[in-house]
Amino acid sequence: MADVQAHIRWFNEIGIDDVPLVGGKNASLGEMYRNLTGTGVRVPNGFAVTAAAYRYVLDHNDAWPLLHEALDGLDPGDIGDLQARGARARAIVHGCALPDDLKAAILEAYARLRQEYGEGVSLAVRSSATAEDSPQASFAGQNDTYLHISGEEALLSAYQRCLASNFTDRSIHYKYDNGFDYFKVHLSVVVMKMVRSDIGASGVMFSLDTETGFRDVVFINAALGLGENVVQGTIDPDSFHVHKPSFNMGYRTVLKRRLGSKEKRMIFTDTLNTANIAVEYTKNIDTTPDERNRFCITDADVMVLADYAIKVENHYSTKAGFNKPMDMEWAKDGIDGQIYMVQARPETVASQRQGAMLEIYHLKERSAVLLQGNAVGTRIGAGNVRVIDDVAHLSDFRPGEVLVADTTTPDWEPVMKTAAAIVTNRGGRTCHAAIVSRELGIPAIVGSGNGTGVLKNGQAVTVSCAEGETGNVYEGILAFDVQKTDLSQLGRPKTEIMMNLGNPDQAFSLAALPVDGIGLARMEFIINEYIKVHPMALSHPEQVDEATRAKIAALSVAFDSPEDFFVKTLSEGVATIAAAVYPKPCVVRMSDFKSNEYASLLGGVFFEPQEANPMIGFRGAARYAHPAYADGFALECAAMKRVRDEMGLTNVKLMIPFCRRVQEGEKVLAAMAGHGLKRGDNGLEIYVMCEIPNNVIQIDAFARLFDGFSIGSNDLTQLTLGVDRDSEIVAFDFDERDPGVKEMLRLAVAGAKRNGRHAGICGQAPSDYPEMAEYLVRIGIDSMSLNPDTVLATTRRVLALEQTLQNPA
Repeated sequence: MADVQAHIRWFNEIGIDDVPLVGGKNASLGEMYRNLTGTGVRVPNGFAVTAAAYRYVLDHNDAWPLLHEALDGLDPGDIGDLQARGARARAIVHGCALPDDLKAAILEAYARLRQEYGEGVSLAVRSSATAEDSPQASFAGQNDTYLHISGEEALLSAYQRCLASNFTDRSIHYKYDNGFDYFKVHLSVVVMKMVRSDIGASGVMFSLDTETGFRDVVFINAALGLGENVVQGTIDPDSFHVHKPSFNMGYRTVLKRRLGSKEKRMIFTDTLNTANIAVEYTKNIDTTPDERNRFCITDADVMVLADYAIKVENHYSTKAGFNKPMDMEWAKDGIDGQIYMVQARPETVASQRQGAMLEIYHLKERSAVLLQGNAVGTRIGAGNVRVIDDVAHLSDFRPGEVLVADTTTPDWEPVMKTAAAIVTNRGGRTCHAAIVSRELGIPAIVGSGNGTGVLKNGQAVTVSCAEGETGNVYEGILAFDVQKTDLSQLGRPKTEIMMNLGNPDQAFSLAALPVDGIGLARMEFIINEYIKVHPMALSHPEQVDEATRAKIAALSVAFDSPEDFFVKTLSEGVATIAAAVYPKPCVVRMSDFKSNEYASLLGGVFFEPQEANPMIGFRGAARYAHPAYADGFALECAAMKRVRDEMGLTNVKLMIPFCRRVQEGEKVLAAMAGHGLKRGDNGLEIYVMCEIPNNVIQIDAFARLFDGFSIGSNDLTQLTLGVDRDSEIVAFDFDERDPGVKEMLRLAVAGAKRNGRHAGICGQAPSDYPEMAEYLVRIGIDSMSLNPDTVLATTRRVLALEQTLQNPA
């Protein structure tokens, strides 16, 4: 006889401590429903059919001996044996009759949901395993879910199908891999109000960055329609990052966004309300060009999701007594327009890494890039290609090969774990292939477009995810090394060690480096790689031709205007770099292209002069107040003002490059103040590059205008020695170690200190020459900003030198 209390539990009756009774998914939904709905987090109501009911069904039908007969002695590594035995086990559960009293209890609870939401309410019926969502194993995608279920027979059929999914091939193998007894992981089932995301949007989000483990952001993926496309990697979703510290201070802006192609929308078919539940109860339809070219959720939606994510993480962390990053699913209802949380579980990969051990992969050589896509993780792998175009051919795969497929599903996991690397045509960073690769520590590139067409069986390749968010497949087996550092054993020198960075895609992966901030953030990379358009062409479209205007319109289609495209893209790129070291300082240099480099941008030929020697031509501060670029500089300033005032990254300091004369500095500062960037307002500090001999000679006068100096050793060497650093024929004369250059460095540091100003260096010299790093320490420089790959070695060298200077023999 069924005990209703033992077999049915409503969300307001369960919490996270009830995993043995209702499984991880139910326990978490109950935890959120009970504790977070009052804080504004929306969770659909529902009930759990408990794990005790699962045991009751199997006991009632005397199914346990049959299941043991089917599964005892199974070798999960034998794919054929696994498939045959799994099918037998599922057939046994399918053949069980549901006890009448359990059926009555489920249908009575269903009637209560209809009372709350109306007779037309449809249901989501989801599996919830009792070992699910542990910190070590998520069980993501291992068991079945049925959506948009209506009617009593359909509900009971969906329930029984969920029970049988405890023995899918993938679930059996997953239990084996994670050390769970097949017969001791019991299944509870979620029955909840269906959120109509089929006519809205849905996705997944994490309270950290999944690739790097960076914990100061919420990472959100979003697609039109049901969320299965995001999970299975059928489409390339939109993605967003939100900076948690800024959000907690009241700022409400997206830190970083990426427009996905979103080729498909998953909706429901008409073959739903039958007792058998047609397997094809969903289908994908093509999205329209307009849907693909705009973000599927608004910035306001992103802020709601970030609020949910932070509240969920805070709640679970408080309950656990330690920081607990979360992996969450959400859905936006197309009928009521509201956003709902539909799942939350502990993040099981990035959050489990040992924080003290830093692991950095470096390619030691390069070759032709065959393919690119979204990088998963930060590792490198190499091997021979094996293209698998159908699950039936999985047995062809050999350990150590590079698995190449259109996409993957949980059925592929037995071979995925033996791959050197994985490449898929489709998918974003939260698709199945990405989740499993991350969990296994295998480099993967997802969303490559045509990997199965470009790469051939037996072809030797190297898959690199160590170069930022874009993963590269290189021709041949390339040499690489792995740098492992125990940061707990690395001291901090008195001289500040900072890093140079231009690529926002690398920012979070480098955030773990032990630096005192960013000494040089270059905006040229963002303009060149992401914006691609000359700023003046955006401000003055009437001065470019029709073809250029059409290209600009295509690039900026997802934004309010071309100017909005520039300001948002530049500000989000810079803010991402600044967020990686927040609240430590991030010194952002205003654009320092030479005229020939500006001319290579889209529309640039209409605005740039042709110069014989651009290196000492129309560049740096000279451009900013000049009529030929003033409107472009206004866009740069609008972006930097947005970073500080709207996005809350007040750790950003601005820096003026190539400022030849004091009067030029005064003009630039006046122009910046006119654009809302007045030195001192909201704590704004403005530095100047010290890279022209006149900056050193007149350092007292420059110090009255600026808050600090960053020595550009490349240009200072060029102009002190009279060597064009772009000229190959006189390259032998370019040497930062020349006594004259070193004296210039000494005078600059002394002058800055004399005026109480910060003195740093951001040029190549200390990165390239250990002896220059030593010299700079000896003359008392405040900070050295280095290329990321030299930070650790230089830190050790500076520590040793400072110790020697403090305790001379």
